[in-house]
Amino acid sequence: MSGWYILTLCAIAATVCYVIWNYLRIRKMPEGTSEMVEMAGIIRSGANTFMKTEYRTIAIVVAILAVALTLFVEKTSGITFLIGACMSSAVCVLGMRSATFANVRTANKARESMSIGETVKVALCGGSISGLSVQAFGLLGFVAVLLIFGNVDPNAQSGGLITNLGNINPTIMHVSTYSLGCSLVAMFNRVAGGNYTKAADISADILAKVRNDLPEDDSRVPNVIADFIGDNVNDIAGNCSDLLESFVATIAAALMICVVLFHQHGEVLNEGAFHALTVYPVALAGLGLIGCLLGLLYAAVKKMGDNPSRELNLATWISAGLTLVMGFFGAMVIFQKVDASVLTELGWKIGWVSPWVCAVLGIASGVAIGSITEYYTSTDYKPTRVLAEMAPEGEAFVVTKGDAVGSRSVLLPVLVIGLALYLSGTLAGIYGVALAALGMLSFVGATVSIDAFGPIADNAGGLAESCHLPHDVRKITDKLDAVGNTTAAVGKGFAIGSAAFATVSLIVSYVGSYSKGTPDLNIASFVVVAGAIIGGALVEYFAAMLTDNTIDSAKLMADEGDKQLTPEVLAGKKTPDYNRMIELAAKEALRKMLVPSVLAMVIPVVGGFIFGVEFVGGILIGATIVAIPRAIFMGNSGGAFDNAKKYIESGALEGHGKGSAAHKAAVTGDTVGDTRKDVVGVALDIFIKTMSTVGNTLVSLFRVTLH
Repeated sequence: MSGWYILTLCAIAATVCYVIWNYLRIRKMPEGTSEMVEMAGIIRSGANTFMKTEYRTIAIVVAILAVALTLFVEKTSGITFLIGACMSSAVCVLGMRSATFANVRTANKARESMSIGETVKVALCGGSISGLSVQAFGLLGFVAVLLIFGNVDPNAQSGGLITNLGNINPTIMHVSTYSLGCSLVAMFNRVAGGNYTKAADISADILAKVRNDLPEDDSRVPNVIADFIGDNVNDIAGNCSDLLESFVATIAAALMICVVLFHQHGEVLNEGAFHALTVYPVALAGLGLIGCLLGLLYAAVKKMGDNPSRELNLATWISAGLTLVMGFFGAMVIFQKVDASVLTELGWKIGWVSPWVCAVLGIASGVAIGSITEYYTSTDYKPTRVLAEMAPEGEAFVVTKGDAVGSRSVLLPVLVIGLALYLSGTLAGIYGVALAALGMLSFVGATVSIDAFGPIADNAGGLAESCHLPHDVRKITDKLDAVGNTTAAVGKGFAIGSAAFATVSLIVSYVGSYSKGTPDLNIASFVVVAGAIIGGALVEYFAAMLTDNTIDSAKLMADEGDKQLTPEVLAGKKTPDYNRMIELAAKEALRKMLVPSVLAMVIPVVGGFIFGVEFVGGILIGATIVAIPRAIFMGNSGGAFDNAKKYIESGALEGHGKGSAAHKAAVTGDTVGDTRKDVVGVALDIFIKTMSTVGNTLVSLFRVTLH
């Protein structure tokens, strides 16, 4: 066993211990008043019920695909597929449970301490359970697959129990199917969770703010409780599985690219050099986990002031900085023993330091995309404030201006991604592209922790409102909620950016797996162009399908909520039927999740078997080119709409507070943005990653079928 694997396993063990300690610490904190305890119990029970029901469907699909992979692709690939699905599922459940314990305790800490700094620590404690679990469990499963089934062997061959193709590399199949298991769970969670939370959120906003002039998160509106639950099943569980899948996919792509390089440069790429290439991605991910653990530990022990954004950003910077420094020494130890002529043959422009510089480019890109996203979505900056100032002119002005903000926000992140891809490819070829992708996700534990802070703070604010806590408590939770909206928007930008890097790496691996020399896909070929056009159109169709499903569910829930808002409920003499609304949200979300989730897996299979490998390559490129700008637009415009509404609610727009015409126009904008940022935008990145992973898994079958 490599010493780097041992170090990685030690980092995983230390992280798991810290996660368990945080979980137990959260559980021991008091929940607050009897009303808070009751409301938190409803949220927790509803979230648990939804997840159990969802995973019954997921388990059936996973089992069928695992058997199919074992019989027809590679005889042990079904096991690694199951490991991936189990790791992703475990992170989702743990993250969601910790969030449903942390939300009420965050609200209670605000009530007891009246301190922003103390309240931030509770929310971050809950978020760190999600974030660190993503990186630790994703890496644990990956290392387990490598140790159980053997490290990467570029010359190994195997087949399924029924088919015996003789040209499938089993070790590569193991890492790709492990990644595929993570992808499938992520897709189900994002599609179902997004439908659940946004149908509830939109219907609650319409009922409370537009139709009845009630406060946000008013407990008389039955849809509000379903909205609280949705924050956990989508923004926590869905986000955990999303980023875990990206993290795993980048490591898998790096190892698959190592095999491509071996077949290109086998005459000079000796065993020691090949081993170094395969070890460094795992080592970098393990070192990144150590960096995240130390960064979040620092945030946990540091005394926090009244500026939570600064404290949260500091934890991210520390994690990224430590990852960067340790990654440098890791590259020095691993690659300095590799002969310089081998590195030159691989196209590394600055020797052994090349892959580390590529990882730095990925880290810098992640930070830059996060900063750009914050600029376009935070109330601290001009774009969102200008959007809020349009609200007195009416809904049309708000929506039109919000679209312009979203479109304008696309260029800089795409330039950052494109420049980083170009520079990393120039410095270290296709391996450099994979390392840039991994660099961006090497400190994913910290970024997901900060992202998870958002929905926990949002739930805490909702509980403070619905449980009638004093106004001063609500002021604290409102401030955290606004910060949480920005961290969530930054997290979505980060997820989309990382998806771009991961997908490019997977496409390079896909093309390299069937190319005889340098990976080459002729984009002037009519087959590739046809695939690209169809791939782009499929992205739009997928987005429309998710939007239709969410709006249809929201209308049903709004109509049901209207029926329940009787004079007795509005007078506070009767409690609405929360369970009826929770069941309706869950039923609609689960009923509509299967087709969109399976679509991403079916498209490359059908395209590959009927039209061949180049057609699928075109689909992957076309879908990626359309999906990345589309997802950035969706996420940033939605975030700007949401924070423009909160800017008005805070009283910052003089003469236009809650309940005003301007506020209602901003609520309309927020309703438009809800589906964009929390349903479509976050699902598009999984859509393209899943198609790319399926393509990598089955490319050998496509080739054999055609030739």
